[in-house]
Amino acid sequence: MERDDIGGLLARVALKDRAAFSLLYSRISAKLFAICIRMLKDRGEAEEALQDVFVKIWHKAGSYTGDGANAYPWLCAIVRYHCIDRLRARRPQGEDIDTAIDIADLAPDPEQHAVLRSEGGRIDTCLEALDPDRALAVRQAYVEGLSYQELADHFAVPLNTMRTWLRRSLLKLRECMDEHA
Repeated sequence: MERDDIGGLLARVALKDRAAFSLLYSRISAKLFAICIRMLKDRGEAEEALQDVFVKIWHKAGSYTGDGANAYPWLCAIVRYHCIDRLRARRPQGEDIDTAIDIADLAPDPEQHAVLRSEGGRIDTCLEALDPDRALAVRQAYVEGLSYQELADHFAVPLNTMRTWLRRSLLKLRECMDEHA
């Protein structure tokens, strides 16, 4: 569809021509809906937004003062601003400062932080007691989240061997942690 055609349809919609409005909808609704989907990331909300946008177009078509070449960007701007308004409305309103004081701070306090640091040191010490390959496999499995198969491929060992490595390494770690408790 030519850009000038959109401008002509908008001029007719400004005169409350329902046929022109229907034709405008059929020609550009898919493109405007794509903008809604991309911005709102929810199909149901995008459908509602598109309906609201076309109601705005019906009411505001008379305020369009550009030439036909600028009609499509004008319509896109209406869609964008409407979607931005909807996104802003999604955000929760700020709580009263007095209410915020009552919210618990879930971060570790200094004592918990010291205990966690101490346990981290114990774990590091116990990992150093393992064979380097076994210690690396434990770190990659339980810190980095690699699967048994990925570890087996990385260390070029059969899958069941990797499972045995990890099981035995964890038993040694538990023993070491109990000794250093």
